[in-house]
Amino acid sequence: MHHFERIDGALHAEGVSLEALAGAVGTPVYVYSTATLTRHYGLLREAADAHRAVLGDALIAFAVKANANLSVLATLARLGCGADTVSEGEIRRALKAGVPGDRIVFSGVGKTDAELAFAIDAGVRQINIESAVELDRLIAVAAGRGASPEIAIRVNPDVGAGGHAKITTGGATDKFGVPFADAPALYARAAASPHVTPVGLACHIGSQITTLEPLEAAFRALRGMTLDLRARGLTVSRLDLGGGLGVPYHGQSDLPSIADYVAMAAGVLEGLEVEAAFEPGRLLAANAGVLLSRVIQINERGDGRRFAVLDAGMNDLMRPALYDAFHDLVPVRPREGESVTYDLVGPICESTDVFARDRPSSPLQAGDLVAFMGAGAYGAVLASEYNSRPLVPEVLVDGDRWAVVRARPGYDEMFEREPTAAWL
Repeated sequence: MHHFERIDGALHAEGVSLEALAGAVGTPVYVYSTATLTRHYGLLREAADAHRAVLGDALIAFAVKANANLSVLATLARLGCGADTVSEGEIRRALKAGVPGDRIVFSGVGKTDAELAFAIDAGVRQINIESAVELDRLIAVAAGRGASPEIAIRVNPDVGAGGHAKITTGGATDKFGVPFADAPALYARAAASPHVTPVGLACHIGSQITTLEPLEAAFRALRGMTLDLRARGLTVSRLDLGGGLGVPYHGQSDLPSIADYVAMAAGVLEGLEVEAAFEPGRLLAANAGVLLSRVIQINERGDGRRFAVLDAGMNDLMRPALYDAFHDLVPVRPREGESVTYDLVGPICESTDVFARDRPSSPLQAGDLVAFMGAGAYGAVLASEYNSRPLVPEVLVDGDRWAVVRARPGYDEMFEREPTAAWL
């Protein structure tokens, strides 16, 4: 569910007209709904709390990589949400947005020594270790600081899943996590060091997962390893279950519900007496955002093909070009008439700057406003200034009020970041 609905025929974000926003801020622009972020977090929190006897005081740690806007993070932080981070920059963003260090998880396959040191000093909840060499480096960094940070071993359970090969992270050939067979020995080695404190296991097998079966298989693998480690006399008090549950980009009605997802996790973890963590990104943010764009022109070919050329490009919304992602395109104020089929394209000088082929829509004309739905996750965070196009701005709506929470830079601002070499 989201809070983008029509009022008097035109699409609104909660109580704010997208037509008015486009007039005030220009296009393209990302628009986020506070009510949707709040609702989605609340559903997950309610589901986790319903299974508190099994999951403990489960941490919900938003995957900052999905939407790193400080106001979005602050909105979630005020609800009690933690943060799943994969860089020093993301840790800094989470802290600046008000997420306490003890609710921040530091993941990622390529943490530098400087980032590990920063995470220790920031007092993050745990550092998820993804390889033996990373464990050795963390031990050395922690020893130099006289510290013993809490860690989890991220296990690769050889259960790959996701909406596309490029967002599958739990397969045997994926770069993430410690091979399942190697994880127990690595956990024992960590437990023998005075400079790290192993507290649990972690996994994340992919993104946009639309059935519960692969997630359940991964969770059962963690359960089995937990029992094995405990049989060896090792302490396992936390299980980090990652994220990955899919959202209805295509309007699907048969996706697993948040309640069913959490109930499945609780069923697998029954009797373990662990504290669980969930790391949703897309699940909270995707349907909380749209990318608002304007039609520049309609190009018609002699063969009948119509190109709707938009002022948003692949530099603003990379997902379709990157992994063939689908986003519904909704005219802000639809025109009357029979449906027309368009190729939806942007202005970038790349043949991959195509949002969709043969997409039916109500008739479009130059100047019409359109909204890419479900664009709140992996949208603005992947944006760039390719073709020297100013970075797309972001707006947060809360009821009838709104604010620009990242401004579109002017050309002078863009150029000031590139000082000319002194000899030129």
